[in-house]
Amino acid sequence: MTVTDLESYEDALSVYDPVMGLEVHVELGTKTKMFCGCSTTLGADPNSQTCPTCLGLPGSLPVVNAIGIESAIKIGLALNCEIATWCRFARKNYFYPDMPKNFQTSQYDEPIAFNGYLDVVLEDGETFRVEIERAHMEEDTGKSLHVGGATGRIHGASHSLLDYNRAGIPLIEIVTKPIEGAGARAPEVAKAYVAELRELIKALEVSEARMEQGQMRCDVNLSLRPHGREKFGTRSETKNVNSLRSVERAARYEIMRHAAVLNSGGTIVQETRHFHEEDGSTTAGRIKDNAEDYRYFPEPDLVPIAPAREWVEELRAGLPELPRVRRDRLKSEWGISDHEMQSVLNAGAIDLITATIDEGAPSDQARKWWMGELARASNETGKELADLGVTPAQVARVTALVAEGSLNDKLARQVLEGVLAGEGGPDEVVEKRGLKVVSDEGALGAAVDQAIAANAAVADKIRGGNLAAAGALIGAVMKLTRGQADAKRVRELVLEKLGVQG
Repeated sequence: MTVTDLESYEDALSVYDPVMGLEVHVELGTKTKMFCGCSTTLGADPNSQTCPTCLGLPGSLPVVNAIGIESAIKIGLALNCEIATWCRFARKNYFYPDMPKNFQTSQYDEPIAFNGYLDVVLEDGETFRVEIERAHMEEDTGKSLHVGGATGRIHGASHSLLDYNRAGIPLIEIVTKPIEGAGARAPEVAKAYVAELRELIKALEVSEARMEQGQMRCDVNLSLRPHGREKFGTRSETKNVNSLRSVERAARYEIMRHAAVLNSGGTIVQETRHFHEEDGSTTAGRIKDNAEDYRYFPEPDLVPIAPAREWVEELRAGLPELPRVRRDRLKSEWGISDHEMQSVLNAGAIDLITATIDEGAPSDQARKWWMGELARASNETGKELADLGVTPAQVARVTALVAEGSLNDKLARQVLEGVLAGEGGPDEVVEKRGLKVVSDEGALGAAVDQAIAANAAVADKIRGGNLAAAGALIGAVMKLTRGQADAKRVRELVLEKLGVQG
């Protein structure tokens, strides 16, 4: 099926209700793997961070990473889950070339955390509650590199290379209950949920949750059912989606694809699918197994886990300020409305603004530049604010230069333009471009005299009491000084030279 074969989104939603299930895998930021002492450091030579245990060699035995368990409990608590008093690992049996043991050590019917929820705020401020089925511990697979093809996928490749450095890295899989009732906003809900979950994970400091590096990735399960029907339709599972925008696009595409198949009399295949960033489409992967096909059974080499209630409560008491609580606090401290805070949230600017304030900028000035000039640059380039290449310290320096009178707003915008262009920090750009405000009273006075002489009629209006006309002379002076004059001081000089009280 091509993109042009899809049902329109509006027509799909006029007939069907989407039901979603989101499975998010989070790589924990532990120093060692989940069941052995191998390093988890990124960027090492292929297969240099392996041992008999993570390679599944005969006679090797796993040992559970205690920090991994602690991190799982923290995540469960932050997601309002119940924490199991007793749980255990299981073997999930299937063949993947990048899983050297031919089974994955995971949890099945006895997860460490279950029955929780996460409230997410949509772009218009509406809150949507996503119910959490479970959060369980498991290990990551290795990495396959398919060589010789045009797409980097196995189809068309001449051979594949396997790197087992990632095999055994601790994962937490967070699984939602079926998400119903979102209607046309289902893709938006998916994006907002993953965004909020990412902020929560980062706040807990259990992972950097960098989606572009695979530290956090989402499987988007989606099915459609006709309006009024209770039974779920057959689902597809779009695997390893690694950006917020892509999560939204994958859900939207699958809604249109499912509707087109169903409306043509076809049958949805329960399968995994690959997401294609270039056009937002998905393509078939493999037939999706059911849980019983994995032949789960309790892991015989690991003892059950029974977290002491006292320990769980200590971890609960030690949780950091969670994202939603933090947003409410900042909204109050900054003195902004719900709508303004939602705009900051939608732009992904909260951490950047906070860091800029920490560097000494007033909160209103930090918001002004990140939500104004820099947000515009973000929209024009298609980059996230954090990826523009401008640091909070640099923005704080720009606000300081404005506050001390070295720059006006027009010049400050040019300075940020230079920083964005890679010309150096704010002070370097000011020096290279010669952007300081004209502070020489003699030069400024001469420019005012020249503007008055060239605009005699305007000067007469001002002398006659029409102070609003001063704007024209101020504009003329700014033009003469290439925008490098202090507009307030220019106005004072104009009125002073014309003998008018301001």
